Amino acid sequence: MKNTLKRIISLVAVMTVLLTLAACGAKPAAESDGKTFKVGICNYVDDASLNQIVENITNQLKAIGEAQGVTFDIKYDNCNADATVMNQIISNFIVDKVDLMVGVATPVAMAMQAATEDSDIPVVFAAVSDPVGVQLVDSLEAPGANITGTSDYLDTDAILDLIFAADPDADTIGLLYDQGQDSSTTPIKNAKTYLDKKGVKYIERTGSNTEEMMMIADKLVEDKVDAVFTPTDNTVMTAELSIYEKFAKAGIPHYAGADSFALNGAFLGYGVDYANLGVETADMIADILLNGASPATLAVKTFDNGTATVNTEICQQLGLDFDTIQNTFAPLCTKVQSIVTANSFDELN
Repeated sequence: MKNTLKRIISLVAVMTVLLTLAACGAKPAAESDGKTFKVGICNYVDDASLNQIVENITNQLKAIGEAQGVTFDIKYDNCNADATVMNQIISNFIVDKVDLMVGVATPVAMAMQAATEDSDIPVVFAAVSDPVGVQLVDSLEAPGANITGTSDYLDTDAILDLIFAADPDADTIGLLYDQGQDSSTTPIKNAKTYLDKKGVKYIERTGSNTEEMMMIADKLVEDKVDAVFTPTDNTVMTAELSIYEKFAKAGIPHYAGADSFALNGAFLGYGVDYANLGVETADMIADILLNGASPATLAVKTFDNGTATVNTEICQQLGLDFDTIQNTFAPLCTKVQSIVTANSFDELN
């Protein structure tokens, strides 16, 4: 009996030690079983600016996930400006029951808004130039529905000021854009108003694909314009690597609405920092999914458009001195920076 009792006591002691060791080695449930959020991202087209946004959204969500002990399961696709493909991607997101959708560029954001009107899926857009004008939101301060995001609104007057600072005698400006791009509508309207007030002639040339943009670039050269202006137009951005040499050889500076244009060969890109826009978009996504923020009351984020990016290679081809240009533009910008021609920002790193 005594031996049996001793064995029972010993067994209990061993079990106690084992349970204690197991408890010491166990992780809290919150650490080992972090929640996973499905995020569907659709990019409108493959270009340097939009790709930079997607890359920074992805990287920032990964960093937030690691810090908060959660996982963002990102489902990414690119519709390459094909409306049918875009709608199919969005339908797939709905079937996959994503927790949130991200629409990069105006057409995607509008399609996502229409597809989620009768659902509770929140939508965050990125790089929508005029979210109020295209009726995505009621106002920047209070979007009013299941959608909010970041805007790359372009200060058209500021870019045109740079054109005439560099060439006060310019008397003919080319306006190069795609009429089908909502992001171009308001900036082109503003450019016409600016030029009309200044009494400067402008020539409009529009196209809807790279092949057309190449022909239009030739036309603008034949028109002997003094400079070309393009807003944050995705069609022109996609074509930039195919047209920039035409303008450079003709001595025509191309001024555009994003630094990625200058990366791909335009003389100057002016506007928002798309890397930062991507980070801020990710922060909004996290605020909605982790903190329960409502898109209806989460204000659209806008950014300072004060950075001018000058392509020094094109500057040289145009017979301009970068230091002189930098000094000329400096009083009109928050920053003037240089870049060289490349396919993507990754090639510069």
